[in-house]
Formats: sequence, C-alpha cells, structure tokens
Amino acid sequence: MLPTRSQPRRRRLLALPAVCPCEGIAPEPLLASLVSLAADVAGRKAGDATAFPVLRRAARQAVRLAGLLHAFLEEVQDATTPSSLPYSAVLGLTELHVAMQKTRFLLTDCARRGARLWVLVNAGQVASELRLCLGAVAAAMDVLPPSVLDASAESGEFGRLVSEQAWRAVVRPDAGDRLAVRSVRSIMDQFKKGVAPEAEDVMRVLRRIGVRTWSECSEEIGFLDGELSARFDDGDESSSEVVLINGLMAFLVYCRVVLFDHIDSKQADAAAAARPPATCPDWIRPEALQCPITLELMTDPVTVSTGQTYDRASIGRWMKAGCRTCPVTGERLRTADLVPNAALCGIVEAMLLSNGVSLPDPSSRHHHGDVGGAAVPFSASAAGAARLAVAHIVAQFSTGSTEERRKATCEARKLSKHSLFYRERFVEANAVPWLLCLLSIMDASVQDNAVAALLSLSKHPGGRAALVEAGGIGLVVDVVNVGAKAEAQQNAVAILFYLSSNPEYAEEIGCFPEAIPALVRLIREGAHRGRKNAMVSLYGLLQSPSNHAKAVAAGAVAALAGLLSSDRDGDLACDTVSVLARIAEQPAGALAVLSVPGLVVRLVEFLAASPSRSGKDHCLGLLVLLCRHGGEKVVALLGGMRGLMGSLHSLVADGSPATSKKARSLINVIHRHYELSRPSSLPAPDAGRDRVVRVVL
Repeated sequence: MLPTRSQPRRRRLLALPAVCPCEGIAPEPLLASLVSLAADVAGRKAGDATAFPVLRRAARQAVRLAGLLHAFLEEVQDATTPSSLPYSAVLGLTELHVAMQKTRFLLTDCARRGARLWVLVNAGQVASELRLCLGAVAAAMDVLPPSVLDASAESGEFGRLVSEQAWRAVVRPDAGDRLAVRSVRSIMDQFKKGVAPEAEDVMRVLRRIGVRTWSECSEEIGFLDGELSARFDDGDESSSEVVLINGLMAFLVYCRVVLFDHIDSKQADAAAAARPPATCPDWIRPEALQCPITLELMTDPVTVSTGQTYDRASIGRWMKAGCRTCPVTGERLRTADLVPNAALCGIVEAMLLSNGVSLPDPSSRHHHGDVGGAAVPFSASAAGAARLAVAHIVAQFSTGSTEERRKATCEARKLSKHSLFYRERFVEANAVPWLLCLLSIMDASVQDNAVAALLSLSKHPGGRAALVEAGGIGLVVDVVNVGAKAEAQQNAVAILFYLSSNPEYAEEIGCFPEAIPALVRLIREGAHRGRKNAMVSLYGLLQSPSNHAKAVAAGAVAALAGLLSSDRDGDLACDTVSVLARIAEQPAGALAVLSVPGLVVRLVEFLAASPSRSGKDHCLGLLVLLCRHGGEKVVALLGGMRGLMGSLHSLVADGSPATSKKARSLINVIHRHYELSRPSSLPAPDAGRDRVVRVVL
C-alpha cells in the first residue's frame, strides 16, 4: 500500500543517512556547523550507565573523542578569520562533518529508550559502524592542511591528540554485552523446546539493558513492533530480520507476562499525563474520527467501496482474514481498493499538531498488530515463548488472586487485540471458558478486560465456537444488560455482532429473551459507540427470520425512527436505514415501519440529502420493500411526495448498477400505479405530507 501523502519517512534504527555538505560550500559556515555538531555529540552523558546500557565503553570513547574534536575546532575558529581559512580545508572538514553525523545517529540509537534489546543483539554491527566513524575522523584529520591544524599552539596539540585517539580507539562490544547475547540465544533455544527458562537468567538480561518494569518491557515491545512495520513496508516480510524481531518480541512478551507481578500503571499514567491532550474540533463529533473496527483514532483513514471509512491497518487486517464484506453495513465489497480519505486525514493531523502531538509514523500504520500479525513468520522459539506466556495467563485466570487476574486479563486483552497468532494460542489453551467465568466477577476491571479479550477472540472462528459451546451467549447478554462499565456493555454487544455472522448462532442468540430488547435499549439510550454496536449486532441477528418478530415486538422500529430523526446527517442515520431495511424484508416488519407517523417522509428526505452511497442504496431498498408489502396506498403516498422522483432519476443516472436498478424499479412501480388508477383517485400533487401519511395509515 502506498503512503497517503508524501512526507519523509522516519529513520530506521541503525540506518545512518548522513548528508554530505554541498561541493561549493565555503569553509567558514562548514566549520561553524561542525563546531555545533561536535558539541552536540560531546554533550551526551556517556558516563551514565542508564543512558548507554549497551556498548558503554564504546560510547564513552566516541563522546570523549567528540569532546576533543570540539575543543580543536573551537581553537581553529578562534585563531582564524573568515578570509584566512583555505578552501583546501573543505575536504577534511566535510569528512569530519559526515563522520560526526553518523556518530550522532549511532549514539542516539544506543541511548534510545525501547530499543535496547535490539541494540544488544546488534551490538557487533553497532560497534563495527562506530569503529568506521572513528577511523573516518582519524583519516579526515590527516588531510586537513597545516594552516588549519597549526592555527595556534593549542589547536596543534588538540589536533594531534584527536588523531592519535581516533587511530588507537578499540571499539567492540563489552564483555557483559557478549554474555547477555549468549543468554538470549540460550533462552530462545529453551523456548524452542517448550521449556521455561530460569527467572534469574532472564532477569540478568533485562538488568543488562535496563528494563526493570512492566511499562519499560512494553516500551521495548512497541519499538520492535514499529521495526516490524518498517520491514513490511519495504517488502521484507520473509527476511531473517523479521523472524528475529518476532522472536525478540515473543521473548519480551514472556518477560512481561511472567516476570513482572504488577502493571506499574502510575508510571504509565504519569507518562500519558505528560503528553498534551488532543481534542477534536467543536464542529466534528469525536466518534466520527474513530475507526469502526478498533474504535481508535484513525491516523490513516481510507474509504471502501460501500462509502464507509476505516483506518487502513484495521480494514487491511479484516480483508487479509478473508472477510469480503463491509464491517459496518454488511454489504459485499465490490473491490478491495482503499481510497485515502484526505479530508478526514487532514482534520486528524491538524487536531494532533495543534495540541503538540506528532502524527504517527506512516510506516507504523500498515502493520499487522502490536505484537505481530497473521502474515508474520513465527520461529519455533517465538511460538514456544508465546505458548508459555499464554499458559501462564490462563493459569492466573483460574488460580490467581484478584490482582493477578487483573493483570492476566489485561495481558490477554492486549495480546489478543491485534494478533491472530496470539488469538489462536489463547483458543488452543482453552482460555475462552475461563474468561467467561470471569464475566461474573464483581471486580469491574477484571470484567472489562475479560469482555475485551473475548471480543478479540470472537473474531477467530475457533473462539466463536468455543464461546457458544461453553454456553457463553447468556453470560455475554447479561453483561450487555448489567455490565459494570459502559465500555464492557459496548464490547459485549460487539461480541454478539461477531457471533451473529453465523446464522445458527444468530438464531440461538435470539432465543435469549433479554438479548434483542437489550440491543433495542442501547439503540434508544446508549452513547454513540453503544448505539452503533447495537445496530450492527441487530442487523446480524436479523439474518435469522425468527428474530424479525422479536425485534418488532421489542420496539426496534420506534427506536430506530427516533434515532433517524435526531441524527439525520450523521453516520448513525445510514446504519439506522440499513437495519430498517432488514426489518422490512418481512411483511410484519414493513407494516411496523409504515405504522410510525412521518417515518416514510423522513426516509424520502434522507434519500435526497444523504451523502452516503450505501445509505442511499439501503434507503431505496427499504422504499421498494414498503411498496411491495404495503400495497397501492404506499405507492400512492410516495408518488405524491415532492422531490422523490428527482432523487430517483438522479440515482438512475449516477448510482451504482444495483442502486440504479432499484431506482428504475421504483419509478416503474409509481408510473404503473398512476397509469392504472382513475384520475379522481390520484392524490393531489401538492397535498400536505401529514394528510397523505394519515391516509396511508
């Protein structure tokens, strides 16, 4: 997939894109820039073990040499005038500038939080690159003209010292680094055999890289996930680096799950509080910026053939899982094309930047999940680590204390959210029945995390089957009705949506007396997300004919009609019309729609005003169904409505083939009615709409 807009991609770790100064640059600005660059490198805190947990000795050498070089350059700058610097100095100063740029990149990468395990396993490569940089400094000092080297006595001493130190520098991984790398390899071999390593051996590696808390371990996982995304964007899905990164991520997941007893939420909350809040403009509903699949902010919004907008990564995962229908409308996607929604992307970017928040790296948008996606190759070591971590989590479900269950359900929620691989591991570990048991726990946090984890597992066919076989439908319906948190209720409704994709499950859900009334209540009283989830779930349940009468009896039509009146131009209106169209497929449902005063008028207004192609198509289908089940009176009513024929002719000309066919069909029905009716029985063209509705009813 191509980026939605042209902007420079962020530098990949250990990549050194140094910029060579232009050929015609004068020596004075080049020297000034080099002084600033050397000062920046020399200012790094190389003596602090927490700043450079890996390659500590090499980092100290590089920073010390940069300090000497900075002193030399300052002496040259003070001892010369702008006109006295010879152009022959440009070559040496240019080489020094490039070497210092690369050195700064390497030191930045070595000190980067979250990247420490990756730097550790690549310590040999980093040391080699740093050795080349110091050698380049030594070579550049040798080509500087004597007039620069001996600009003053002090500059001559510093220059010779820089050259000697650079040539003599021995850069290699520390003994502690080499030992830690061997330990990582040994632990991965144990994972491959399905053996849990000694906790002290694992902690020794974590102490070496300075990872001491749950949040720091999560930070390492997040960084590796970004590196994995970059490889996918470059087409390196099957490279050895991808396998290595996935193995290291599984190693860290195991560490986070097994070794850290609690989630240091206070530190995580403090870090989150330090970030400036991103607020939505007053004229945009915040829900409109959320992806309907993940309910997270869409940083790379794209529109599918049905007119619905999703985050690129989310809809990409949906399609790669073999789903060829629109998650919101249920329509079959005519093409797999994803059209960038530039307008919405601009709104999101402006909102974030106005609050001092950077837009996420485009390379991280097209990835397959936080901890590896379905298409990512997993080594035997990674698979073994994942199974051990999942087994530990499931054991905590059954035997852990309340605090341990909070952490275990949180881990299950995180791991299963984006990764098909971990969903499969949870399903094969029989986690679903235990998560269902936790739904009745009084602790709100445990229940909330358990429902969210079940939601992710319900996206997997095996997870859905396990949930139904364990008798979990009733428990999920109970959470919809009496969940401790609104989010838990909304996630429980989403579980019903995924279950309803199976006609047998949809019929079984309808057998629970509280199920459909609970969805109708959420449609009537819930927040935006709750209403949306409830409507798509009800839409799925209505594929079972036995649920139509139950939906009508629960007051679904009246609830949907009220929502259509209050949200005429929003995205909920499109969902409302699609559910009404599904209800009207049965004669009783169509009569229920016709029995709501003024609803047909609102549907005609929606058809004329809605910008949604799928919304227009559903509305048109609904009107056709009302004519079919309502008879000639409904046809007469529609024929007497101003503006309807204009909307129909517009859809014939500009709509999709299916929409155009429906519009022509409705036009023919109306024309046939007028041709067969006597003139005296035709409704007056300018008759009041309220009077016409009363005639039909």
